[in-house]
Amino acid sequence: QVQLVESGGGLVQAGGSLRLSCAASGGTFFSGYPVGWFRQAVGKEREFVAASRSSGDTTYYSDSVKGRFTISRVYAENTVYLQMNNLKPEDTAVYYCAANLRDRWTVPGQDPNDYGYWGQGTQVTVSS
Repeated sequence: QVQLVESGGGLVQAGGSLRLSCAASGGTFFSGYPVGWFRQAVGKEREFVAASRSSGDTTYYSDSVKGRFTISRVYAENTVYLQMNNLKPEDTAVYYCAANLRDRWTVPGQDPNDYGYWGQGTQVTVSS
């Protein structure tokens, strides 16, 4: 059974940076399988943040984070990262890693229902 474990969240001031990690156990982030990051703020629905399906391939971002966040994969570490720069208070949320390990080479979806595996989430808080 594949398990995803996020880490790297924390409290940071506006304008600061954090790097989130998503490690897979019991499975591998093989090239071609979409992995995404989502976030959920208090009182709001879970929303898409970023996704990729292969290192060096097209990456996908929500308009709210484009130019500030970067998703990347390190196959040797079996880990997907989300580098978050120039953080804003509105980025405060629980961040979740998700993987679609069924549809290889499909365009990464932006709907949570497109992903069958989820981590437990990591809290990111940005103070103003």
